[in-house]
Amino acid sequence: MKSTTTFRFMEMKDIDQILLIERSSFTVPWSREAFYNELIHNQYARYLVMEDEGQIIGYCGLWIVIDEAHITNIALLPEYRGQGLGTELLRKTMTEAKELGANTMTLEVRVSNHVAQSLYRKLGFENGGIRKNYYSDNQEDALVMWVRL
Repeated sequence: MKSTTTFRFMEMKDIDQILLIERSSFTVPWSREAFYNELIHNQYARYLVMEDEGQIIGYCGLWIVIDEAHITNIALLPEYRGQGLGTELLRKTMTEAKELGANTMTLEVRVSNHVAQSLYRKLGFENGGIRKNYYSDNQEDALVMWVRL
């Protein structure tokens, strides 16, 4: 991790930068309204941003429901991928989830996204099942993964 990389919770002023990351990362990116609603109306939502010299380079969304954490999305700007920063972002998110009372964490990942699956397995996630036709853009299945925190 770069010495200039820092973490903090997402604020309303961050949405524009988050949308740039979203659009460069996902075939069906979340909208401005979706992030607004997560920050303002979803009592379970926490979003962690990763900054490098003041620029948001990645983020991870998290819902904490009782003692379970659910990763909603995690992404880095393309030019920051492949440097171990995604691992650091997920590790930090796992630590935050544990501090917020979560005992387990879950997420869905495209069955074709072997790079992400490898990252998750490296941090202890295990396969938990398949959600058929989960992704709306191409009806691809999602692999559900779990880890005990």
